[in-house]
Amino acid sequence: MEGAETASLVGERSLGPPARFRTYRRRWFLLAVVCLLNCSNAMLWLTFAPVADKTAAYFHISLETVNWLSVVYLLVSIPFGLVATWVLDSVGLRCAVVLSAWLNMVGSITRMFSVLKFLSLGSQSYWYLFVGQCFSALAQPLIIFSPTKLAALWFPDHQRATANMIASMSNPLGILIANLLSPALVPEGKHIPLMLGIYAVPAVTACALATLGIHEKVPPTPPSASATNSNSQPFFTGLKMLLRNKPYIILAVCFGGGIGMFTCFSALLEQILCEKGYSNDFAGLNGALFTVCGLLGAFLLGMYVDRTRKFIESTKISFCLSALASIMFTVTSRFRHQAIMLAITSSLFGFFGFAIYPIAMELAVECSYPVGEGTSTGLIFVASQIEGVILMILLQALTVRVSEDPFSTCALDQDGALDWTTPVLVLAGLCSGMACFYVIFFHTDYKRLHAETISADLVKAEDAATARVPES
Repeated sequence: MEGAETASLVGERSLGPPARFRTYRRRWFLLAVVCLLNCSNAMLWLTFAPVADKTAAYFHISLETVNWLSVVYLLVSIPFGLVATWVLDSVGLRCAVVLSAWLNMVGSITRMFSVLKFLSLGSQSYWYLFVGQCFSALAQPLIIFSPTKLAALWFPDHQRATANMIASMSNPLGILIANLLSPALVPEGKHIPLMLGIYAVPAVTACALATLGIHEKVPPTPPSASATNSNSQPFFTGLKMLLRNKPYIILAVCFGGGIGMFTCFSALLEQILCEKGYSNDFAGLNGALFTVCGLLGAFLLGMYVDRTRKFIESTKISFCLSALASIMFTVTSRFRHQAIMLAITSSLFGFFGFAIYPIAMELAVECSYPVGEGTSTGLIFVASQIEGVILMILLQALTVRVSEDPFSTCALDQDGALDWTTPVLVLAGLCSGMACFYVIFFHTDYKRLHAETISADLVKAEDAATARVPES
């Protein structure tokens, strides 16, 4: 063991003698790097959503074209998501984090070429934005899949849900920052170059920290019994096991659909509200409340589940309450001058909806063990991206053109604003339907916790047998 490395012994939850498992202080550095990466990637993803109208005017493109800067994340990560699961479970956590950091940084820098005047790109400037978004989109699956792997490999069992919650919720924190920062930085379209430069800073910082600071893919000594078998199943074997696992499929469809809905909500919120006369700043505030309350809900639920292990009950209750909040938002958003109610409903939607995310990721590992953490969470993410693409296209197709609307605050093009009444009704209906399906049909055993209990009992039995052997 390295002399400079500080390690603490773990002897909790009946996992056997302390010397068998260790935790290392550097796990918190790894967690911080993954958090910064996750946050930066989310900021790059939704850079333009809160200022979609001004982006369209600056680059002389339509709102639908601006939306593709967000949708491309979903499209690119569907095929690359399977590659990312293989990288995490076969090559290792370190490679996944460093590769994602470089892709994220290259994407942030490529976007800046679109606003360099001396290049005189003209109509081609948009494609630099698009290519930059594609690079960042390639990084997203690697980043999104990392929290459960990091928690399983580096954290003891009583810290796993909390570590997963912290790393996972850094993604909505990035969404929060984008919702607040983009409208503040871009009161007018001419400030878009400044926004792109500022958003590149965390991406470059995260890349430097990941490249120079992460040296190991696993700790020298595992923190828990399950960590010793984290890579026990080959990738394709694990994939086949997941496709035959009924509880896992139900979780993937319902939870993946939930992620897809939250993706659409975050990307389209400004366009939904501006048609009813609400400003970009207010839409950004709603997005911020949605995320802040979601972070609070995830923190509280993560702490609760770490202590009680009630994964299923927590996710079912939260899913139902988030469905009710989505209905409240749908009704409220169709009326003008309802700023307070919109703020409340957005807060409730985020509080209950985001709270599910880290717990459902842990639940995916529990119901699919001993399949690798990257594969079990990765397949859910791929499902969420597929469902998100379908939803995004469907919701935009269901909008209706409103040629003249004196109350609209949207930066109108020649065809007028869009009426989002039907899309938000569909969104609330789908959320309610998936919540009901999940509550009725999802049931599973906690396989990883059960395996750790058996392992602990065996260790105790071995120790007891050793203690009974008389010394020669």
